[in-house]
Amino acid sequence: MTRNPRKSKIFLGSLAVCLATLTSFAAQSSQKSVFTPDKGKFTIQLDGQTVGREEFEISPAGGGWAAQGTTDLKVPDAPPSHVTGMLTLQPDGAPIRYEWRSQAEKTNGAQILFANGVAKITLQMQGARPFEQDMTFNTPLIAVLDNNLYYQYAVLARVYDWSKRGAQNLPVLIPQELTPGSVTVDSIGAVSAKGKSYDGLSVTTSDLEVQLFLDSSHRLMRLEVPAAKVAVFRD
Repeated sequence: MTRNPRKSKIFLGSLAVCLATLTSFAAQSSQKSVFTPDKGKFTIQLDGQTVGREEFEISPAGGGWAAQGTTDLKVPDAPPSHVTGMLTLQPDGAPIRYEWRSQAEKTNGAQILFANGVAKITLQMQGARPFEQDMTFNTPLIAVLDNNLYYQYAVLARVYDWSKRGAQNLPVLIPQELTPGSVTVDSIGAVSAKGKSYDGLSVTTSDLEVQLFLDSSHRLMRLEVPAAKVAVFRD
């Protein structure tokens, strides 16, 4: 039998493409994730009074993860607000995309795309033209900690390297304020609240300290900001 060289080349080329695709898929599938699925509700209190609630979910999405939350807030002397945030993440916790939307007296929102340590922000304010800005960080592993979306601290607790412990520094972005900065996360050992024991994490910036209370699986169960008299706890 005479073989057709052209057909053989086409077959071998197709085989090479298939093998490359399978190899890429296998590499993505084998990449270890810092996340596990989680879903719940938080009650938000200010000085002992309930001022809001948040529903959130962290779940697999394609080859990465999606973390999303919705907060309804009514603080004294301020109009009610409704805030949503959707965060898409790499398995190691590096952000890929973030979108937020806030409805109070006005409706505002933004879309942020992350790539190679650069955050490309498109801000949309009611009654104004879209505003674009790029922010550059020295690493793709950036903590997104937005206003009144506390599930993002649950994401941060997963990104923290528990095998190393100790103080760990990360660049941080507060999207609703278009503010970059840095955050230090440190294990503070066993802590207790309301008669229950937890693993504690301290999250500090230049002007704020947040205490995280985590169960044995490192799920966020409670959050406190002592200086602001804010407490957030899982229902």
